[in-house]
Amino acid sequence: MQEIARQVRIDIVEMLFRAGSGHLGGSLSATDILVALFFGEMRTKAGDPCWLDRDRFILSKGHGAPAYYAVLARLGYFPREELLTLRQFGSILQGHPDSGCTPGVEIPTGSLGQGLSIANGMALAARLNGHASRIYALLGDGEVQEGQIWEAAMTAAHYGLDNLVAILDRNRLQIDGHTAEVMSIEPIADKWKAFGWHTLEVDGHDIGQLLAAFQACKGVKGRPSMIIAHTVKGKGVSIFEGQKKYHGVAPNPEEYQQALQELGAVTGPPA
Repeated sequence: MQEIARQVRIDIVEMLFRAGSGHLGGSLSATDILVALFFGEMRTKAGDPCWLDRDRFILSKGHGAPAYYAVLARLGYFPREELLTLRQFGSILQGHPDSGCTPGVEIPTGSLGQGLSIANGMALAARLNGHASRIYALLGDGEVQEGQIWEAAMTAAHYGLDNLVAILDRNRLQIDGHTAEVMSIEPIADKWKAFGWHTLEVDGHDIGQLLAAFQACKGVKGRPSMIIAHTVKGKGVSIFEGQKKYHGVAPNPEEYQQALQELGAVTGPPA
């Protein structure tokens, strides 16, 4: 899985460089979380994306779509060649996930704050229909400044949605700067606990810790789970790491070359 994550990061850099736009930092920070989920935890079928008992994933922080697309392509939902059409006119890969365009995407997302409410609905539906599905929602830490997140948090706890797991990509940066400066969300773990959630914290770049956390959540009954995954924005490329300016920009030719070298990719002249 670590090797898959490295390859996914290469795909992200390549996609954004060719597109000339997109969200770099938050895609790289979420890569290990997505790889652990899709390759080690979730029950899915690329050949049958509408399988009723599949686990479902909601990318509430929809701007992290490049990482999501790279993972779906490696699972076989669509040809990997499509990755190089990111954000192009007529592409199946929009700037934010669109279930009407992209195989494997459950719901359009990107309007921040709404994904957890959608996940609640899916978790309730699975329970009512007697399906074994588990629902996973990935949130951004800037996103949890939104009031709707906390309405959804109350709702999930009220209905005891133990088939719901939320993961917080806690990279501490948003488009305007550090979350602590824009609008502090601390003490974030205590808040989720106070809202009635089973809450645990992990290193969001440690595949083993992520898998262990997902497994632990399966044993929780009567309440939803929150995994706070501590990450680094731009993880994997030294010039991007911890830099707010790479929230929503593509690498230039020099940055592109350095990124591919650091990630161990074969480099050549920019396309």
